[in-house]
Amino acid sequence: MVPQGFSVIWKNPFFMRWRKFNGESLDLPIIEAVEHVIKRETAAGFHLKVCIGTDSQVKGSETEFATVIVFLREGHGGFMFIHNDKTRQQYSIKERMLVEVAKSIEIAYELCDLFTLYDVDMEVHADINTNPNFKSNDALKEAMGYILGMGFAFKAKPEAFASSSCANKIVN
Repeated sequence: MVPQGFSVIWKNPFFMRWRKFNGESLDLPIIEAVEHVIKRETAAGFHLKVCIGTDSQVKGSETEFATVIVFLREGHGGFMFIHNDKTRQQYSIKERMLVEVAKSIEIAYELCDLFTLYDVDMEVHADINTNPNFKSNDALKEAMGYILGMGFAFKAKPEAFASSSCANKIVN
C-alpha cells in the first residue's frame, strides 16, 4: 500500500509520460529515449553532459511538479525532456523541496547505469538556495546529503539551472 500523498511521487519512471520542449510526446520509455539520444549525439561527434532537476509551483490547492532531463552538447547548446505531474498533497516549503529532490533522484537512479555505460557525466540540480536568508535553504543539508549519498554530483542555486531555470520555466 502506498502512503497518502506518495502515489504521484513514486510512479515507475519507465511508464511516466515524457515530452520534448516543443510538446512532442516521447513514444519510447524514457530509458530507451535517453539511450537513443546518447547514441545519436555521440555519433554526431558531440560530448554530452546531462543535468536532471525538478521544480514545483503551488497553484491553488494543487502543486505542479516539472522534472527535466537536460542534455548539454559541449559547446553546441542543448535540449531537454520534460515530465509534469500534479498533486493535491499539501507540503511545507522544506517538504516540497525534498520531494523535488526525490523526483530528480528517482529518474537519475533509473538512468545512471546508462550514463555510466556511455561515459556521460550527470549532475542532479536542486532548486534550493545556498543563501540562508531564503526559506528553501532549510532543506539544503538534507538535499545535498541525499543526492551525494546516492553517489551523484550535486548543484544548488545559483548553479542549478536544470531545476531553477529549465524546470522553473515549465511550471510557471
